[in-house]
Formats: sequence, structure tokens, C-alpha cells
Amino acid sequence: MVSNPSPGFFVAFEGGEGAGKSTQVRLLAKALKTGGREVVTTHEPGDTPVGKRLREILLGHETGDLDPRTEALLYAADRAEHVASVVQPALDRGAVCITDRYIDSSIAYQGAGRTLDPADIGRISEWATGGLLPDLTVVLDVDPAVGLTRFSSPADRLEAEPLAFHQRVREHFLALSRGNPRRYLVLDATEPVDDVSATVLAAVESRLT
Repeated sequence: MVSNPSPGFFVAFEGGEGAGKSTQVRLLAKALKTGGREVVTTHEPGDTPVGKRLREILLGHETGDLDPRTEALLYAADRAEHVASVVQPALDRGAVCITDRYIDSSIAYQGAGRTLDPADIGRISEWATGGLLPDLTVVLDVDPAVGLTRFSSPADRLEAEPLAFHQRVREHFLALSRGNPRRYLVLDATEPVDDVSATVLAAVESRLT
């Protein structure tokens, strides 16, 4: 895969369920907009018209069981459309694009979680995205036994998986970050929200200057 060659800056938030990714996306976007930057926030799956339909299939309980390879390919389809219609245009015009989940989620969830070969999942995502990697990937780390208690709404298909599934996902996020410490920032998601946000903002600003 290749680093972002566009004039914009690409940030991905990753981590298990209940890690607080959407909150940190919102806080980072607000801080950067206050500083005068154009910011595009987005998420996977589902932030395109096609993606919304795929999200219903992927996360809705009415779908029932999916073959793990089918699930992996549907996520790749969502990601291909996401990059083509949302992420890449934002980066091409010089915006900061912040996504809640990206390639590493598929590698961790469909690879380690579903026990497919993570390398195969990586190759599928590389093809789907044209090899586009984030400039910075923030992994919000939380014990699944804690994160899964943070929901007020009913669990979706993936959230409802057994604890052992989510433990494998967590371990693989951490393994990915150890493999490339320059691109990854791993933070304790149980720390105060404002402290996490300040650390993320400092990391982004240091790379933007």
C-alpha cells in the first residue's frame, strides 16, 4: 500500500466497540475547523448511497449468518465506493479527511475476528482503495469487556459477537500498530475524553506543519 499522495491529510480512527471513535472524530474535526482548515468527516460502512444499503446487510440482524468471505467482500465494496466518492475527492482538494473506521477494521474484524487470513483481507482492501493509506491511524484501545458495556442501543450483528471474537479483534489492532509505530498512535480509550482529544490534536498538528 502507499501513503496518501494527495495535498490533503487523511486520519483514520480505529478500535473495538465502545472505544469512543465517533466522539474523537467530532472533537478533532471541531478543533481543526476552529483553526481554519477544511475538514470532511466520514465513516465506514455506510457513508455513501450504496454504502447505506450495504450497511443494512452487514450490520442488520435480519441478514442472519453471512459466510465470512462474503462479509469481507461486502466491506471491501463499501470501502471502494467510500474512497472513490468521499475520501479521495476531499484529499484531492486539500481537506483533512477523518474517517471512523477504515482498512484496519476489516483486517481485525474479518481477518482476526472471523479467523480468515489477515493478509488476504489486506490485499482485498488494497485493491478496493487503490492502495490508499491514512497519514495517521489512531487506535483507541479498550478492553472489550469494558467497551461492550458502553452501548445504550441494541447491539448490531458485529457488536453481538461473543467476547472472544472482540478480544481477537483488539489483539490484532494492537499487533498492526506495533508493526508500524510511525503511522499509528495507540491511546487508552478509558482515559478522560478531553485528554485523549488533546493528544490526538497534537499528533495531527505536528504532522500538518
